[in-house]
Amino acid sequence: MRARELGIPLTGEPGPWNAITDVPGVEVGYVTLCEGDDVRTGVTALLPRGRGGVGLPCAAGWHSFNGNGEMTGTAWIEESGSLAVPVLITNTYAVGPVHRGVIEWVRANCRGMAPEWLLPVVTETWDGHLNDIHGTAVESGHAAAAIEAASTGPVEEGCVGGGTGMRCYGFKGGSGTASRVVEYGEDRYTVGAFVQANFGARRELVVAGVPVGPELPDSPGPAPEGERQVPPGAGSVIVVVATDAPLLPGQCKALARRVTLGLARTGTTGSHFSGDIFLAFSTANESALTSTFPADDRSAPYESMRFVPWGRMDPFYGAVVESVEEAVLNVLTGAHSMTGRDGHHVRALPLDRVSELLAARGAGRALAHEPGR
Repeated sequence: MRARELGIPLTGEPGPWNAITDVPGVEVGYVTLCEGDDVRTGVTALLPRGRGGVGLPCAAGWHSFNGNGEMTGTAWIEESGSLAVPVLITNTYAVGPVHRGVIEWVRANCRGMAPEWLLPVVTETWDGHLNDIHGTAVESGHAAAAIEAASTGPVEEGCVGGGTGMRCYGFKGGSGTASRVVEYGEDRYTVGAFVQANFGARRELVVAGVPVGPELPDSPGPAPEGERQVPPGAGSVIVVVATDAPLLPGQCKALARRVTLGLARTGTTGSHFSGDIFLAFSTANESALTSTFPADDRSAPYESMRFVPWGRMDPFYGAVVESVEEAVLNVLTGAHSMTGRDGHHVRALPLDRVSELLAARGAGRALAHEPGR
């Protein structure tokens, strides 16, 4: 179940699916790899305009809250203010094969798109506690499979895709999403967030304004002989924000910066050992940022963009903060306990205890949940 369905009090109006796919055209696809005792990983693909829209640029911007991580292609996003490729999320050591896999898929399916060069956007979080991250489970073909699996509609959450082997606030983490509707005059726009959550120390966790982390059991167990214990809060978090509101690249970057505030609502203080990198894009102004080789030296075309005035951006900032907070909670309520590499076990958030703590503070009704979580 999801945070809102469980009775956790949250603000704002979500879209029909309460997901990043509420933004028209956005699609999400997964490849989940759970094999034997030590493969707990996968690949997630987010397509801003679906498979048919690969190559059509979106205004985009990115932000690094803490740079202990990787997101390829950001230099070009910064330079051009645009994003025209799928966004892939995986584990830290699988960036290489996934990067290659995107190139192979684009060559096979979008031959008219930059045949001379391509700068994929591939990003990661570390799943080495549950997954044999030094292994070769993730292959280039999995990137193509995730892209081909992408669809609109409800989005599966928890232990799926690139989030399969992740942890969040000491409990089982993974993939999560949420959205908010923003009224702008007579128009209604959507802001959606997708989170791959692998961050936060257990003591930090806040749910609906209630600091539940200090009241939850913390028993990760000793590290195996010869293996260092990962510091609490280490890991990383990747967030992708999408909207159909017409925005400038700089305004997309401003949305990406607000992701930090949504994460802060769930308690994190931003560990040095966590790569916290965020990307935001707008699907409006479909052709305005196209960057291609000029057809000849005589043509000198112009483009124009429609955008929300800077002074009217506050409701969109609020939508980012609310959707990111809820997406993180959807990760925690949607993930199940998992055992992986070397017998490492990460249990799901104990919803019964969280329910008691919220009720004691008057934060909503008792949670509906699976017994024993």
